Amino acid sequence: MIAPSAYIHESAIVEDGAHLGDHSKVWHFSHVMPGARIGANCSLGQNSYVASTVALGNGVKVQNNVSLYDGVVCEDDVFIGPSCVFTNVRNPRSAVNRRDAFEPTVVQQGATLGANATIRCGVTIGRHAFVGAGAVVVDDVPAYALMLGVPAKQAGWMSEHGEALEFNSSGVATCPATGTSYHLVNGCIQPSTTSPS
Repeated sequence: MIAPSAYIHESAIVEDGAHLGDHSKVWHFSHVMPGARIGANCSLGQNSYVASTVALGNGVKVQNNVSLYDGVVCEDDVFIGPSCVFTNVRNPRSAVNRRDAFEPTVVQQGATLGANATIRCGVTIGRHAFVGAGAVVVDDVPAYALMLGVPAKQAGWMSEHGEALEFNSSGVATCPATGTSYHLVNGCIQPSTTSPS
């Protein structure tokens, strides 16, 4: 089902059986397969591909030249930078059919994947995590973690607003953009439940 308020560029293909939510946009030369589920207020940049079992939540932004293969799930407000790469088989061979070996990849709410990042299948990217440009993710990523390098290693923590967090000796950091406090407890980030004054 395609919402009446959705926009599909004339050069794009959205197959019958795909689901496209309110105010979502599919831009030039993109292809959405039957069965794909795309929420409201999403944007698929030029030359995107969305496979049949892919599910995108609301507010997902997919930049140019990204292929979302079977098994990829992105929750609400995920950002996927240009030319980000997903996989769904760890040991592909052209002559060997491994369609029964697809591994799921989950990108949780609010996470950012930078330009040219590569995400190996079978991992979960935690809520509000930030994967830097060109990083290669081969393991699960904690919520709010900043991941850099090849292979990607944790280099710090990020706020929900996308700002680096600097924790004091008490394990408290403040987002410089919003004033929200974050607490580091047993290696996990917990944002303050009260709004800054």
